[in-house]
Amino acid sequence: MTSPIRIHPLKKKVFEYKRKPVLLLCATEHYGSIMNRPFDFKKYLEYCKKTGQNYTRLFLLFRELQTPVNPYSTCKPESPDYISPYVRSGPGTSADGLLKYDLDSWNEEFFERLHNFMKIASGCDVIVEVTLFSNNYSNELLSLIPFGIDSNINGVGDEKFEIFMTMKNAGVFDYQIKFVQKIVTELNCYDNFFFEICNEQVSFTPEIASVDEINNWQQHLIDYVRNLESELPKKHLIAVTECWKFHNRQTLVADSDASFNHLTADIVNIHPLENIVYKSKSYNMGLFMSKQLCLKELRDYCLDTWNESKPLNIDEDNVASRFKDYEGWTIHRKRAWTVLFSGAHYDYIDFSIVNYCPTGTPDSQEHLHKWFKNIREFISSVDIISGSPLTGVALNFPGEVLESVFGTPGKQYNIYIADKRELEEYGQGEIISGEIELEIKQGKYIVLYYSPEHGTAVSGNTTDGGRIKLNLPDFRHDLVIQLKNL
Repeated sequence: MTSPIRIHPLKKKVFEYKRKPVLLLCATEHYGSIMNRPFDFKKYLEYCKKTGQNYTRLFLLFRELQTPVNPYSTCKPESPDYISPYVRSGPGTSADGLLKYDLDSWNEEFFERLHNFMKIASGCDVIVEVTLFSNNYSNELLSLIPFGIDSNINGVGDEKFEIFMTMKNAGVFDYQIKFVQKIVTELNCYDNFFFEICNEQVSFTPEIASVDEINNWQQHLIDYVRNLESELPKKHLIAVTECWKFHNRQTLVADSDASFNHLTADIVNIHPLENIVYKSKSYNMGLFMSKQLCLKELRDYCLDTWNESKPLNIDEDNVASRFKDYEGWTIHRKRAWTVLFSGAHYDYIDFSIVNYCPTGTPDSQEHLHKWFKNIREFISSVDIISGSPLTGVALNFPGEVLESVFGTPGKQYNIYIADKRELEEYGQGEIISGEIELEIKQGKYIVLYYSPEHGTAVSGNTTDGGRIKLNLPDFRHDLVIQLKNL
């Protein structure tokens, strides 16, 4: 019997799949692939394989309304195209004007699509993050899914959307457990996935649903999945994001200590936002849809959590997703390289992928997707099992850049330098030149300069170890310097 993706036995921050070490990377996350009938997920998954992207995310029980921000998201299907795990039987109509759901009747079309998706993803070596639940964000959005109080014929539901993420409503929680049981048993045969309990859970109003109540709900579901799979052939990893909160009901605070330590999931998912907190330190990783770069704090968070025992997944990065242009894509290219060289995994939502366009636009294919393929091809030359993020290697370098270093001392050094300036700063995106001073172990090394944008490499001279200086080729935005011991 084959084995599901697992944490690598020799490196706690890396995954193992088909007996090979794996870093998760994608610029194509599209979590509405199953729920949205017109979306051609076969073309989408085959394109992921073609472009070297080995990861996607799948929502099972959530939908959004069309909005001015990303109106064509696969998570925003037209009501007749929304495919739920439950049959629409009526009597009566739901909030979207169609028949109410029966929570005791499974929808065969949904599960047929789910199995087809998983089989194709497996054949394409794409790892799927299966997200069981999501924050519904408002009572209006809760009314669109089968668990809305007026959306089913079973007489269950919550009047407040926050309660959906707790165990307060026994009737709703009972059906949540039945849903989890169904999904876990249906998917147990597949190797190419892990579970996520809930997407972006937030305690908006503590008196309705507190942080502890929401985290306890998540922990109960983690335990339930583990107990259920203990009697099934395969055991799968579980990812979690601890509950966020609002300070003084205004400022979002996304604590992460419990994700690494208290909650017993295997993987920590972090959505890189403007106030991620770890050990009482706040990291500003960028405002939602802001086109901010915030490269240093993104890097520093990954480095500061490196010694934690769980893999860190920078999940659903959307700091510039709505900007389907060279600038927005360049921001995410820089963030992806920085995250990987700082010891974490990276997932970006590409809004150029929509219904009837499952492989993106010509522009996103030419730029974004090629750039991420370049990352994948370069990472294949890096020993990610013996390697780790390194500090104290790059001593001096042009002041416009931020450095991230990953490697194995004495064997290989991979130094990523990126223009760290925000879009509004003077000189951002202009040609950078100069030299870099490094402190590396003694030895003989061959030097390679690699362009993340063009995917081209230029061999430099050989160099000795110790304290050395290298003249950099002129570059825009970013450059990788690789030193390999001869």
